[in-house]
Amino acid sequence: MQKRSRFKLGPLTLNVPIGHVTAIVGPNGSGKSSTFRLLMDQSRPDEGELWLLGEQVGIGLDDSLLKQRIGYVPEEDNKRDAGLRGTFKADFTAEWYPSWNGNEFERLLREFEVDPSLRLGKMSKGMRRKYELALVMAHGPDLLLLDEPSSGLDPISWRKLVDELHRYMRRGNRTILMATHIMDEVKRLADYIVVMSGGRIIGMYEKDELLSSWHTFYVGPATVGLPAHGAGSATQLAPEAVQALPGLVNAEEAGGGTCRVTTCKAWEAELWCRQQGFAITGQRALELDEIMALLIRDSL
Repeated sequence: MQKRSRFKLGPLTLNVPIGHVTAIVGPNGSGKSSTFRLLMDQSRPDEGELWLLGEQVGIGLDDSLLKQRIGYVPEEDNKRDAGLRGTFKADFTAEWYPSWNGNEFERLLREFEVDPSLRLGKMSKGMRRKYELALVMAHGPDLLLLDEPSSGLDPISWRKLVDELHRYMRRGNRTILMATHIMDEVKRLADYIVVMSGGRIIGMYEKDELLSSWHTFYVGPATVGLPAHGAGSATQLAPEAVQALPGLVNAEEAGGGTCRVTTCKAWEAELWCRQQGFAITGQRALELDEIMALLIRDSL
């Protein structure tokens, strides 16, 4: 936990699975970047412990061996090295990492179309971002900590970044923890999603399970046949009639005799409706940003 005059981070409990991509999502000011700075020992918690790759962070010992296993790209570029050329910073960085792979660094620069001879302060925001990503990936870290990795990238560069991160994950038992507000990035990369708001973790979810569980259904009473006309009739289904629906999040009248319900247990909710004799006239899976908004709302 970390306390500041106008913001409190935590208490946080988070176990990131090794060998997977975990994305932290949430509104601006949730505490995502503050969490990354704590993990990198750039700031200290007031209470609690932090562990990375099996080692405790911030206990006053030499952590150089631990940090050689980590690649960290913060949200904001370091303004103090703006006067350095990319080639110079790369040579300096290589001295700190025994696993530095110059060929891999050059390959990434070519793939990202980055000119390393430029001074860092003269690079565009997107080019600087790609340079920093190439720099941290070139030594093959066990863990990548990426704070808004696609910030400033155009769509083509973003697709290349996604491809390179997939490539990185294929080469061994590696882990990515990233903070992002790009939902397509989460859907294409993440195995697990952590929802964060107001300095607190709302929950951690397996991505595919989360996306398949949250649905909106349009539910009405079963149609009763009228032999004289061969048609049917139905009355309005009131929201009160579906209060026992599994995983119910919202229920409201939708017109046409139906009730619009949102659930976080789609399969169980559909089965329940059929058991109750309710007719499902339509349904759709919720988008990730809709799910995140509802999770945050219900946590307040």
